[in-house]
Amino acid sequence: MKLRLIALLLGMSILVAGQARIPVVLSTDVGNEVDDQWAIVYLLLQPKFEVKGILSAHAPSLRPPAGKVSLGILRSVVEERMGMSVHPPLIEGGSVPLQSKTKPLSSPAVDFLIAASQGYSEGNRLQVLNIGAITDVASAILQDPTIVRRIRVLNMGFNNAEKGGNEFNIANDPIAMQVVLESEVPLVTGAGDVCRRDLALTLDVARKMVAGRGAIGEWLWTEFQDWYYRHVKPLRKEDYSKPWMIWDNIVLAHLLGMTESREDVRPVMSEAMELSRPTGPRGTMTWITRVDSARMWVDFLRLLDEYQATHRVGN
Repeated sequence: MKLRLIALLLGMSILVAGQARIPVVLSTDVGNEVDDQWAIVYLLLQPKFEVKGILSAHAPSLRPPAGKVSLGILRSVVEERMGMSVHPPLIEGGSVPLQSKTKPLSSPAVDFLIAASQGYSEGNRLQVLNIGAITDVASAILQDPTIVRRIRVLNMGFNNAEKGGNEFNIANDPIAMQVVLESEVPLVTGAGDVCRRDLALTLDVARKMVAGRGAIGEWLWTEFQDWYYRHVKPLRKEDYSKPWMIWDNIVLAHLLGMTESREDVRPVMSEAMELSRPTGPRGTMTWITRVDSARMWVDFLRLLDEYQATHRVGN
């Protein structure tokens, strides 16, 4: 009888652990492009995530102060587009890149990330999703080096895992990326080549997915369509075959177990943002190699439909 009770309690503890939500902080340069909006919607609708906060990040396409401007757009996405009067904290991030690998830049986002990481440990880490310049994460590491024992960083960046390259997120603060690579923080990266292959949407596919799919879906479609006509479609040509990528969803998909990945030696990054293998002992990192995009989009659209069926959003 006693053994049966122990087995029952053990089974219940495993079940509870299996249902535990994943603690997450997101850092996003929303307002810079179109993909961040999709990632924010997915993040906040996903019941498997316990969202501790969302941080705004800078980008050169945002007017100064970029961190504050991005925060305003973030607040509009969450409160107006998604209709959330109650939501996780939205925190202003830094507005400029790092100037030194030893001097952190202060911002509310840095202080928030350090505070939010308290109570986590090497065996139970806070997951930090970075889908913009990695300035605030690097500053948090420089300001409190012990944070590397409490967080794991999942980053969208680089053109590919072999050579790295001048990819947008990395180029917006290469010094910060060097700080993260040179630290001991666990690091997962989804590179641009994987996004181009697995997360590309043509105009027609995006329309069929979200156009007219409630107020949020229609807004996502409008954003995608506007971006497509400004930046993707060739001028004066009736060619709609070229897709655009929802790059940032790669880190969410990985956290949800919808990717394949491989471990490799943690590379060295040059000032030209090129990666090379280290000459001495160094840790490892994880590279995402494939996204099960079909499974991810089914999940995304299901959550979008369920949310809009039970919440009043839009006008």
